[in-house]
Amino acid sequence: MEGRTKSLQAIASDIAEGFVIVNPIFLKKFKEKELKELQEALIKKERKIRAEPFPFNDAFQIRQRNMKLQRITQAMVVLKNFIEGRI
Repeated sequence: MEGRTKSLQAIASDIAEGFVIVNPIFLKKFKEKELKELQEALIKKERKIRAEPFPFNDAFQIRQRNMKLQRITQAMVVLKNFIEGRI
């Protein structure tokens, strides 16, 4: 993508935090190679979140963790379908 100022890892973090919403319009800016790299970055981010110790006694942290995982999962579904040409 011309003029991209953030790394794909930073974009994956922004997606997990909820600063960026992934939709077909957002993905049109990326080339095919960058889409696959973004997918890999999302998978790495998901693994990193799952590797963190689970906060058993803190409901707020559990909710935050689950929301991050949900956003990443939703982004990967949209990204997969966009790559396959369904959207």
